[in-house]
Amino acid sequence: MWEMTDRVTDVEAGLSEAVAELDEPDIHSAYWEQNEFVLLPRFIPQTVVELCLLEITQLEPDIHRNFVPGHKQGGSISSYVIRDKAPTITALYRSPALRTYLTRLVGSQLMLCPEDDPHACALYYYTKPGDHIGFHYDRSYYKGARYTVLIGLVEQSEHCRLVARVHKGKDVTEIGETRIPMEPGTMAVFNGDKLWHAVTPMGTKERRVILTLQYVTDQRMGPLKKLFSNMKDAFAYFGPAALMRWPKTRRTSSSVATTSQADATADHPTLQFLAGAGGASLHRDS
Repeated sequence: MWEMTDRVTDVEAGLSEAVAELDEPDIHSAYWEQNEFVLLPRFIPQTVVELCLLEITQLEPDIHRNFVPGHKQGGSISSYVIRDKAPTITALYRSPALRTYLTRLVGSQLMLCPEDDPHACALYYYTKPGDHIGFHYDRSYYKGARYTVLIGLVEQSEHCRLVARVHKGKDVTEIGETRIPMEPGTMAVFNGDKLWHAVTPMGTKERRVILTLQYVTDQRMGPLKKLFSNMKDAFAYFGPAALMRWPKTRRTSSSVATTSQADATADHPTLQFLAGAGGASLHRDS
């Protein structure tokens, strides 16, 4: 118990110091100039990264391998497992210092995702040749916006890169495709509805581990969008067994239930695949 308390204290102290050292005006300008995307190299303190590395090794037996034809292949660990077994990573996600800074950066009050969101704080393991994810947006199924924070923990690859097209969408100007090595401690922050991004395929004898943190401006989600979000997370990320850990969602008004299936699946290859596959297995350990 004391060790866990000390670890949370160390994480918060390290993040508070890292935030204090930032050139916030320049970062703020870059974030908005790049259509709500910014990269902060080596932002997470090395002491925090090292504690996270210990936990991601301990969590390896919990990795769920997944495969969506034509879109993604890799391993994932949900926030449920992380909450149970990884106190450092949990403290990083819940850090008041980090969330307060991110709130200033994006200009909206950010909240943690609800406890029943397995993607709130998750790990992506790229460990086998061909592991990748195709271009997509991190669409918000919540009533408000959803912001993604990606943190590099292991980057032992010459091939596997975050690829960002930061002005895709309504802006007429598009910055050329940027390929980003996510070195340990490097942090990318973006509005999930605005960044068109992908991860290029892993080579042989390479390894890459990324921590993803999700924050929202409104914790509410309509029932149909909740259903599709659950399907996506279960079949394309964390496995059908994860469904057993989701609490029953509260009923909402009938007006919310009118959200169309087309809206829920728009611009998301995983959901488009699920709709066409009729529940085919997506687990392939290759």
